[in-house]
Parts: sequence; C-alpha cells; structure tokens
Amino acid sequence: MLAAWCLYLWRLGTLPLRDWDEGTIASVARGMVASGDWIYPTIYGGPYLNKPPLVEWLMATGYLGGISEWTSRLLPAVVSALAVPLLYWLGREIFAARRPALLSAGVFLTLLPVLRHGRLAMRDGVAVTLFLLLLLWGLKAKSRPGYALGVGICLGLIALTKGILVLLLGTIALVFFAVRAIASKEARASQGLFCNRYLWLGLILGSLPVGLWYGAQMMRYGDVYWQGHFVSQSFERVTSAIEDHQQPFWYYLLELLKYSWPWLMFWPGGVWLAWRQRRHPWGQLVLVGTGIYLGAISLMGTKLPWYIMPLYPFVALAIGGYLHHRWHSPPRWATVLLGLIAMVALIGGPYLGLADQQPTLIAIGIVLGVSAGWAGWQLWQCRPRWCLTLTTGLYATLLLLMGSDFWLWELNEAYAVKPVAAMVLLHVPAEAEVITTFSYGRPSLNFYCDHNIPALSGQRLLEHWSENPYVLAEAHHLDTLPPHREISRVDTMVLIQAIAQ
Repeated sequence: MLAAWCLYLWRLGTLPLRDWDEGTIASVARGMVASGDWIYPTIYGGPYLNKPPLVEWLMATGYLGGISEWTSRLLPAVVSALAVPLLYWLGREIFAARRPALLSAGVFLTLLPVLRHGRLAMRDGVAVTLFLLLLLWGLKAKSRPGYALGVGICLGLIALTKGILVLLLGTIALVFFAVRAIASKEARASQGLFCNRYLWLGLILGSLPVGLWYGAQMMRYGDVYWQGHFVSQSFERVTSAIEDHQQPFWYYLLELLKYSWPWLMFWPGGVWLAWRQRRHPWGQLVLVGTGIYLGAISLMGTKLPWYIMPLYPFVALAIGGYLHHRWHSPPRWATVLLGLIAMVALIGGPYLGLADQQPTLIAIGIVLGVSAGWAGWQLWQCRPRWCLTLTTGLYATLLLLMGSDFWLWELNEAYAVKPVAAMVLLHVPAEAEVITTFSYGRPSLNFYCDHNIPALSGQRLLEHWSENPYVLAEAHHLDTLPPHREISRVDTMVLIQAIAQ
C-alpha cells in the first residue's frame, strides 16, 4: 500500500489538468464548493447531467484545502492506489497462496495504464478499487457472513461513481459468485452468499443513497435529466459512437498491446492456464471477468481508452497465476523479448534524451534497459527471482516517469492551457463572452479561466461576431476572420475582440 501511494502521489500536482474528464470534473467540484450545493451538480450555470457525483465529492473535499492540480487529483489517486493491496488480498482468497497473490499485485502495481489513469482526477480508478473491494468482501462472506453487507454497499458506491457501469460489474460479480456456489456445491446450502441476509441488507443500504440522489435529480429536472443522463450519456454510449469516438471491435486489444508490456507477453499463457484450472476460484474469476468485460466493451458503440480500466485486475491475476505456475520452470522464451526491450531502452532512452536535452529520458532508458536485461539473464539461468528483478526495475522506471513531465503526454496534443488562461483572466472582464475558433472546446481551459469558452466556426461564429465577443484564435487563422482588434497573444493563440460590421 505504501509502495502504491508513493508511486501514485509522487509529483502528482506538477502538470496541468488534462482535457475532458479532468477539466470537467474539476469544474463541477469547484462549483460545489463555491455554491455549497453538493446535491445538484452544475457546470458554468447549467445542470451537470453526465455522471453521478461521488468523485466530484472527493475532489470538492480536497478543494477545502485550496484549489490546485494537487488537490484535484489527491483523493481520487489515494483511493485508486488502494486497488493494489486489495488485489493482493483478493489473490490470497482465490489462490489460497501468498506467492501468486504477490505476483499479481506486483504486475498490477507496475502496469502503466493502470498507474496513469489512477493518478488522474477521473472516475475509473475509484470504480476499480470499489469493484475489487466488492469481490473481496463477497469471498470473505463465505466464512464470515457479515462481510456480505459490503457487497451491496460497494455496488451502491459504484453506481454513484460511474452510473450504469454498475450493471456490467454487478453482472460479473453475480456470475462469478454463482459459479463459485455451484462449483463448491453451495447452491442450496444455507451458508451460500445468495442466502445471506447481510447481502440483502447491504443491497438495501447501498441502493438507498443511489435512489435518493437520482430521485432528487428527476424531481428537479424531470425529462431533461432522463434524456441528458440516461439516454444521451449512458445508453447511447452503448449503442452508438458518441462524439466520433468510434473504433473497431479489436480496439481494446490494441490498447493492451500498446501499453501493457512487458507483462503482456505472459497474459495469453495466463488465460490458457485459467481455462485449464477453471475449477479453481482464480481461473473462474479470470475467465468470467475477462470474457464478460472485454466482450461488453468491445461491442459498445463508444470506445474510449479509460473504459478498459476494470479489465486490468483480471489481466494481472492471469499473469500472476501463470508466473506462479512456471516458478520452477520459467518461460525461457521470454528472454528474447526482455532482451529486445533492454536493447531498445538502452539505445533509445539516451538517444532521445541527448537529442532533446532531457536527462530524465536518459535515466528512464538506462533503468529500464538494465532491469529488463538483468531479469532476462536471470530468466535464462532459470532463477525464479527474475520476477522480483523485473518488478523492481519497472517500479523504479515508473517512479522516474511519474516524476517527469512525460507521463501525461496528452498535454502535447494542443496548446498549453495555463498561459492562455492567464492571458484571458488578465484582459477579459469577468462577465464578458469569450469564444474560440480552435477546433474543439477545451474543458481544462474552461477550468483555469473559470469560464465556459465554446468553440464556434462557420455561420455560428459570424452570428456571434456582431455581439463584439472576445475571441481566442489561432495565429494562422487571423487573416480569415472578420474585422477584429488584437489584444494579446501567447505562442500560437491570440486574444482578439470582434468588431461588428
């Protein structure tokens, strides 16, 4: 847990908030603190209909100590990091052994996408932690029935975090516990989970705040909330591609291929071993969780990178089970891939670091290359400790990466928002209208300006021009715009004021 917190919180507030979820959730949380209304979330004067507010409540609590990138990410990251020890405890239950549980937790701790999204001010890491807690309490309820109370409470908290995701994660838990009951011949036994009165009490307690909160929204907003939250932001994401987030069926397999190395090389073997040991609890959980969740998100119309997050615990458990199974006969074929990783890191890291004058890149390349090479040598010598060497090396590499400015590479996709926001705050009156000709609106810019800045083009832009708004325009677009007065510029962005014709 301490290792996870160190990795998740290290230099957490050094980079600006990212567009979309981070900027949007932070704006909603700040609105809660400013208005004192934590029941009816709003964003720039209008109702916020996207998701339930559990993460916003966490962030707003952090904002009581001041509004910054650090306080925005702090509590979501603290909760997300708890998934690492929870996965270990879950592994102890399903493996009934310490080594595969430790291996699974080590893999999960050092998976780059899990760490990156867990550090962000987003919902997905919190949802994964609650889901693992749900599974853990459900398994412990076999010997201590009172733990079943937590199953229903966790379902309620997941519903307050990610809305209808609770249906998918709840289905996985339901199928897994049903399979366990049948496999252990408890389907008709009084001690079975589904006959546990604490489970039903927990479901009532977990559903109560969810029902009250959704009821309050429906009473205030009526059909607007139904259409905006349930239809537009929930069900339509399942059936169609929202906001052009359309990807092929195999999109999430590509996400695994891009970001889950070097552990990914052991995942197919782990899934195959889970199938061979499908009568064991760990095999059942890996097969049920992987099959249902990966299949469901692959069929969804809207595909976003962070939707894959709840799959990674099953990936880590499969890899941990496989590494434990091959502990005394390590997969020596993996030496080749570890050697390739070591060569690329030792050559590429220093080359890029020297070219860009970034010593951190040199250090990352050396640490990753040496640890991968050393682990590969130990693997070739059939020394079981190669897993520890690789895990330690990856941990050190990620610690260097999280301490740098490279871990949030999406910030390089567009202009830097903080200097532009400072320019807007300096030159634009608080109540004035601001629009942008940039290709899309940026929630992070809205957060730093404390102002909604919509992106307009074509006829809509010309219609607003007569109102003399302030406009954030790209420098190379100035010649194509109607008459205007330039006020200031930062890099490629220019602040102008429209002149009505």
